[in-house]
Amino acid sequence: MRNPSPFSSFFFLLLLSHKVWCDSRCKPIVASDVDRVQFAMNLEFLEAEFFLFGSLGQGLDSIAPYLAQGGPPPVGGAKANLEPIARRITEEFGYQEVGHLRAIYTRVGGIQRPLLNLSAQNFETIFDLAVGHKLQPPFNPYRNTVNFLLASYLIPYVGLVGYVGTIPFLESYNSKSLVASLLGVESGQDAVLRTLLYERAEEKVEPYDMTVAEFTSRLSMLRNELAMCGLKDEGIMVPKELGAENRTTSNVLSADTYSLSYSRTPPEILRIVYGSGSEYKPGGFYPDGGNGRIARSYLKND
Repeated sequence: MRNPSPFSSFFFLLLLSHKVWCDSRCKPIVASDVDRVQFAMNLEFLEAEFFLFGSLGQGLDSIAPYLAQGGPPPVGGAKANLEPIARRITEEFGYQEVGHLRAIYTRVGGIQRPLLNLSAQNFETIFDLAVGHKLQPPFNPYRNTVNFLLASYLIPYVGLVGYVGTIPFLESYNSKSLVASLLGVESGQDAVLRTLLYERAEEKVEPYDMTVAEFTSRLSMLRNELAMCGLKDEGIMVPKELGAENRTTSNVLSADTYSLSYSRTPPEILRIVYGSGSEYKPGGFYPDGGNGRIARSYLKND
């Protein structure tokens, strides 16, 4: 039986978003420019490794191992069964993420690559949480193009909203210009992925009785719930009340009432990528937590 429409949950989150602005869990943090930019490397490492493994079957250590700064290699990464165009796009994204890591390393200094969990089992857990029950057979991001695109949907957008949330608090021109440039490419990657998924919006994701659009809505809702700071994430199709100018149900770009990008703080991002809803409890993509001063500051027993 088809899962109920997720739109009612979006309305709940929309109402909630008006009540969380004063919640201490959603307030900006105090940090230096360097710490803020280096925090973003946690997401850049994740993107680089996932896209490189998905397209090439090998990761950062095969291209620019010095950028890992001695950090452990990721676990569970695999070459995906991708259609030719999707593979080429994914490979390009992977190289772009290597460039991002190199840019940060060169401009402000790098952090050690954290341990990353790219296993099919990790994605299985995330997708089960999103849909509210165990999928059978278990979701495997490396199985085909649609699955890989849905898994990719989880990643660049988190970095995008993180950069949007970072720029207003940067002080130096060097940091602002760097992060603005990073944001431009992250936004482009997210737009490409969402467009590819939108082209398949009404397709069933085999063998599950859910469409591509329904999966994106549930993944977005999960991120909203984990972050605990209201509605900042939307699927590729929404009710008109959430569409641009309340006139469309298409949602190729996720944006607020004024069609401006949403933003997130580092704690919100950690709650999402840890999959725990807590910046103090590692897990998900980061079994041992993120690296850098900001991420490590939340790990009391580090």
